[in-house]
Amino acid sequence: MPELPEVEVVRRGLERWVAGRTVTEVEVLHPRAVRRHPAGGADFAARLKGQRFEVARRRGKYLWVPMADTGTSVLGHLGMSGQLLVQPEGAADEKHLRIRVRFDDTDGTELRFVDQRTFGGLSLHDQTPDGLPDVIAHIARDPLDPEFDEDAFHRALRQRRTTVKRALLDQSLISGVGNIYADEALWRSRLHYDRPTATLTRPRAAELLGHARDVMNEALAVGGTSFDSLYVNVNGESGYFDRSLDAYGREDEPCHRCGTPMRRRPWMNRSSYFCPRCQRPPRLSA
Repeated sequence: MPELPEVEVVRRGLERWVAGRTVTEVEVLHPRAVRRHPAGGADFAARLKGQRFEVARRRGKYLWVPMADTGTSVLGHLGMSGQLLVQPEGAADEKHLRIRVRFDDTDGTELRFVDQRTFGGLSLHDQTPDGLPDVIAHIARDPLDPEFDEDAFHRALRQRRTTVKRALLDQSLISGVGNIYADEALWRSRLHYDRPTATLTRPRAAELLGHARDVMNEALAVGGTSFDSLYVNVNGESGYFDRSLDAYGREDEPCHRCGTPMRRRPWMNRSSYFCPRCQRPPRLSA
């Protein structure tokens, strides 16, 4: 699923191509694309018509576009294969086009939500006083957020009886980090994914955060990570950070630091990739 860098790339595209435009028509072409909007597709389309989009926002892996003067937002959930594309009005429809949004200007482009696996969707939500859609008010700030509280993060790590990768993927503790960038940050930090968080000193926690920021900023610079054609930016272009990965997806390939073959282990219905020499597993207590 898209993580922070991929969602931020899409957000920047929406900021450039959609902000300030007024909706004239919405077509919902598949009901699953609005299943998180309980009132249904007709209500979704009617409530969007005539609304002006403000600048798209993001927290962690969540993306939304506020509507001017209404206190509501369109929340986008990309799921496994969702794409928000800005296309010329006359362009042929994509095979898996689910929602089309047209605007009242002469720009000649429209916004399309395309989703092959139909796990994603769009929905309308009231905003909290902080400007977040109410359904994601519990999501923590992400490490690229200037207001992210490093001291609170370290205290939470020390207090929780969990392991470091579980903590990195806990969206109520730190948002935006998914399986790919967790493995990358842990490799750079020389930390095993099962290291208990209570054993992390403040300097080690700060180092881990720094590596998480670095790897996500590097991914942002090249458009994110694309392993197939399902993740693209609003212009349909793929990212290239998969060519720079040090851990994720590199089973049996030599570690870029010590040359030891990388390993993969099943982990919470996912996989964890690590170097058995650089990232030694924690010792079991007697």
